[in-house]
Amino acid sequence: MGIIRNIKKNTDNPYVNLYELDVENSKGHAGKYYVSSRAKTGDRLELSTKNQSPDGVIIYSLYGEKHDRVVLIRQYRYTIDNYIYEFPAGLVEPGENYHAAAVREMREETGLTLHPITVDTIYEKPYYTTIGMTDECCGTVYGYADGTVSADLQEQSEEIEVVIADRDEVRRILKEERVAIVCSYMLLHFLADEDPFAFLRV
Repeated sequence: MGIIRNIKKNTDNPYVNLYELDVENSKGHAGKYYVSSRAKTGDRLELSTKNQSPDGVIIYSLYGEKHDRVVLIRQYRYTIDNYIYEFPAGLVEPGENYHAAAVREMREETGLTLHPITVDTIYEKPYYTTIGMTDECCGTVYGYADGTVSADLQEQSEEIEVVIADRDEVRRILKEERVAIVCSYMLLHFLADEDPFAFLRV
């Protein structure tokens, strides 16, 4: 097991920061490792706290009376200078339960009302997004959405188009568009299973 000998914060930004670690692995090789994190200080990095609490929430929701459509967003991301298909998602505010965060984020990003369903924690507990570069982890909330799509509550900085997709459109998106990896895995369930949430009951 590796050893972390020192942590240095290299940036001071509001939403994400870069930390430089002096490390030594189990073979005795010393070096540097860089971690991007939503932690404001080094003592709040997960490597310091050992606390796997969700930084954000991802929302997988079905729409329509037959639950045969899925709620997606098509969002512009500066990291690729292009649009990408994702699930509605967002950061969990300090002291906020991530189920409540899911309801809030769904309303803000899409105008829709999310009705979360209760699932085993194996399906919703916080998992890591890109562990090679960040300690960020996100919980997943599943549910059914209703209401009318609206952009009225979106932040000025967001460029989001709400997409209510049936299976034909999901198939096209997976073939032709840029898609976030977590979203793509769930959309494969949506395509393959008559009841897209059937795997939640296994």
